[in-house]
Amino acid sequence: MAVLIVCPDRDPSKWVENFENKDDAPEYFVYPEEHDKNKVKMAITWNHPEGLFMEYPNLEVISSMGAGVDHIMNDSKLPKNIRVTRVTDEMLSKDMSDFVLSQVFATIRDLHYYSKTQKEKNWDRRDYLRPSEINVGIMGLGELGSTAAKKLVKNDFNVLGWSSSEKNIDGVQSFSGDDGLKKFLSKTNILICLLPLTDETEGILNRQLFQNLPKNAYVINVARGEHLVEADLTQMLDNGHLSGASLDVFRTEPLPEDHSFWDHEKINITPHIASVTNPKSALSLILENYRRMENKEDLINEVDMKKGY
Repeated sequence: MAVLIVCPDRDPSKWVENFENKDDAPEYFVYPEEHDKNKVKMAITWNHPEGLFMEYPNLEVISSMGAGVDHIMNDSKLPKNIRVTRVTDEMLSKDMSDFVLSQVFATIRDLHYYSKTQKEKNWDRRDYLRPSEINVGIMGLGELGSTAAKKLVKNDFNVLGWSSSEKNIDGVQSFSGDDGLKKFLSKTNILICLLPLTDETEGILNRQLFQNLPKNAYVINVARGEHLVEADLTQMLDNGHLSGASLDVFRTEPLPEDHSFWDHEKINITPHIASVTNPKSALSLILENYRRMENKEDLINEVDMKKGY
């Protein structure tokens, strides 16, 4: 039996290279090359064409190439009884926490501001804040969110976390559910979104949520572009309630050249690079799940199909 690699918007060569270097790897195919669809029992994917997997009669497991699975769950034509897994490895989590920490430090030291005013040869010096003076709130305390929270704690930030259920992380004040959200927001100076994308979380970064943040709060979105209501962010930046935003993810990627975010003085853009899956480290987990699938064992990082994560 075989594994199918499906990433039409990405170069699959690194995945192919690592399959070739694994002595115990099963046979593999790369979509859309010609292959025997009856052989495929597992697929590794990112942004597959909708309905594609209905063509594979023996497919049992679909693995995301990254931590997000919304690109799989959004397919209304997924085969019945399919199992879905996601990749969370130590390198992925470390990369995300490093990026989050760098954005938080850039915010409290005004590095984004200095980068933009350099072109004007502006010697405007601003007072800066220290970690102990700032409350950083993380929405989403899964693998990535928890790792980021721990790193921020180690760097002396006051860290709060909000999730669907209360978490117990040393040094992190945890809030949960609808009742805890407003209190969490009221204490947060820098808001970081690391939520999974589900029907419940789509559009959660909206005007109502922003209004519950203290004035001059800063927003960092490294989860999914669909979490953000773009017009609401622009409005809250323009009216002065929010001081700025760093965005790594967008509803349309690449971000269109005519998008207003490019020219907004309070928005800082990175091209979805906060945390990128390393095929070498991820493939070991995926192949372990292939072995478990073959042996009818529990899968690692299996997605709850009802919750969507």
